[in-house]
Amino acid sequence: MPNLRLLWSFVRPHRRTLLLGLVLGLFVTATTLASPLATKWVLDGLADSRPIAPAVAVLAGLLVLGSAVQAYQWILLGRMGEQVVRDARSSMVRRLLRLRVGELTGRSSGELVARVTSDTVLIREAAASSLAQLLNGIVGLVGALVLMAFLDLVLFATTVGALTVVAVIVAVLMPRMAKAQAAAQESVGRLGAALDGALRAIRTVKSARAEERESQRIEAEADASARHSVRAVRITAAVWTITLAGVQLAILLILAIGAYRVDSGALSVSSLVAFILYAFQLVEPATELAQVFSQLQSGIAAATRIRQLDELEVEEHGADPLGEPRHKAAPESGAPLPAPAPAYRHADVPALSFHDVTARYGPEAPAALDGVTFAIPRTGHTAIVGPSGAGKTTLFSLMLEFLPADTGELRLDGRPLAHWPAYEARRRIAYVEQDTPLVPGTLADNLRYMRPAATDDDLWDALRAVRLDERAKAFPDGLDTVLADTAVSGGERQRIAIARAFVADPQILLLDEATAQLDGLTEAAVQDFIRERARHAAVVTIAHRLSTVVEADRIVVLELGRCRAIGTHAELVENDTLYRDMVTALRVSSAIGDVSRETPSHARA
Repeated sequence: MPNLRLLWSFVRPHRRTLLLGLVLGLFVTATTLASPLATKWVLDGLADSRPIAPAVAVLAGLLVLGSAVQAYQWILLGRMGEQVVRDARSSMVRRLLRLRVGELTGRSSGELVARVTSDTVLIREAAASSLAQLLNGIVGLVGALVLMAFLDLVLFATTVGALTVVAVIVAVLMPRMAKAQAAAQESVGRLGAALDGALRAIRTVKSARAEERESQRIEAEADASARHSVRAVRITAAVWTITLAGVQLAILLILAIGAYRVDSGALSVSSLVAFILYAFQLVEPATELAQVFSQLQSGIAAATRIRQLDELEVEEHGADPLGEPRHKAAPESGAPLPAPAPAYRHADVPALSFHDVTARYGPEAPAALDGVTFAIPRTGHTAIVGPSGAGKTTLFSLMLEFLPADTGELRLDGRPLAHWPAYEARRRIAYVEQDTPLVPGTLADNLRYMRPAATDDDLWDALRAVRLDERAKAFPDGLDTVLADTAVSGGERQRIAIARAFVADPQILLLDEATAQLDGLTEAAVQDFIRERARHAAVVTIAHRLSTVVEADRIVVLELGRCRAIGTHAELVENDTLYRDMVTALRVSSAIGDVSRETPSHARA
C-alpha cells in the first residue's frame, strides 16, 4: 500500500480523468461479460425454435458499442498519461534547478537526467494504463467468476481452485520482479552518468587515446542494466506463462467435468458453452493483471527514484519582509506584508563583509574557511589570492549562497545575508565562472541572461568592451547566432561571459580567473573594463595570474582558509612573505619593475 500511495501521488491531480476512464473501462467490461449470456440466449433459442434475431442484434450492439467506448478510453487515458509525465518532469526540473549547490556536488548530471527522462516514462505506463487495467481486470475476473457460479457451482469451484494455485505462485514471484526492475532502473541511471561524464571530457578522452577504455566502462554499465532487465523479463515471462497455463488447465478441467455433467443431465449444453466462454474470458483479465503487476512494479520503482529528489534540500527564495532569517516561520496566509527594509546606500557601509566566518563542505569536513573577517568596499577592485586550497572559491560560494556559513555572518549592504531573499541578493551580484559555461541559445540570449530587458545597444557596448564586437559581426546571424552551431574558442567563451556581466550592470562583480584564456591585448581590454567598472561598483577577482591583480585597490591573501594579510600590491610585497614568494615564483613584471630581482624595501607602487 505505501508503494501504491507513492505512485498515486503522481496521478492524484488527474483523478477525475482517471475516474472517467475507469467508468468507461467498467462499461467495456460489462459488455464483454454480457456476451456469453447473449450467446446462451441464441443457443437456447435455436434449441426451442424461438426467434434469435433479437439475441444476434444484442450481440452485435455489444460489440460495436464496447469497441467504440474502449477506443475513447484508450485516447483519454493516453492523454492523461502524457500529462502525468509532463507534470512530473516539470516538477523535477524546477526542483533540480532550485537545489542547493552542495546537494548537486558529487551527483552525476547524467543520472539526474535519466530520472527526468526514462523514469517518468515508466510512471506514464503505470499511471495511464495500469491503474485502469487493474480495476478492469479485477472487475472482469470477479464478474466472470460470479456469473460462472450462477451457471454451475461445481465448475465454478474447479475454476477457483486452479486460479488460486496460479495466484499463490505469482505472489511469490512479484517481489523478485520488483527487485530486478528497480536494479535495472538504477543501472540505467549509472549508464547515463558514465556516458555524460565521458562526453563532457571528450577532449581528454581522445587526447589520452582512451576511447576504447571509456567504451568498455560504459558498455559494462549497459551490460549490467541488460542483466537486470533480462532477469525481470524472465520473471515476467514466468508469471505470464504460469497464468496462461493455469487458465488453460481450468478450461481443460471445465471441458472434462462439464461433459460429464451434461451427459448426466445435471447441466445443459447452452450453460456449458456459456461457462466455457467465460473461462476463455478469464484469459484476458488474468494475463492483463499479470502485465499490470509488472508495469506497477516498474512504475513504483521509478516513482521511488523520483521522490528521492524530494529529500534533497532546496533554496528558499522567499524571505520574511520583517527582516527575519529565511528559515524563520513566515507570516500567516492572508496577513498584510510590509515592504522590505531598504538596502543601505551609505558610502561607509561595505558592499559585502565577512565577520568571523567559518565554512565547511560537510559536517565532518575540515574548515574550508576559518574565522575570516574582511570587508569589500562599495567601489574599487578587491583581489583574492592565495595558494590552491586556500579558500578563494569558497569565498565566492558564500557570497552567492551556494554554501552556507557554518559560523559567523556575511552582510550585504549592511544587512545579514541570511535576511535577504536569495534571488534579491543575487540580483546585485554578477558572477563570471572560471569555466565560463554558455547557456543554450543565441549570442543575444547569453548576453541578456542576467538582464533580459537589455537593448541591442547594451549588448554591442558590452561586446566592444571585451573586443568581441568585430567577431560577433562576423557570425552568420550576428546577435541571433545560435552558439551551439558556431565554433567558439575558449577565450571567446570567456569574453562572452564577461560581456554578460557587463550587461547585467551589477552592484558587485565577481570574476574567477576571468583572464585565464585571454591573449595580452584582450587581457588589457578586460583590465580597462575592470578599472572602469571599479569606479562605481565593487569588483572582486580571484586570480592565480598575479598580473591580473597588480593594479587592485586592495588584495586579500588567504592561506589554509584564513585571512593572512590585506593590503596593496606594494604593501604586501614588502610585508608578507607568502605574497612575495608567489610574486617571485611567477616573476610578475608590473609597473614597478621585476620585483623578483628587487629587495622588498625597494618595491614601488
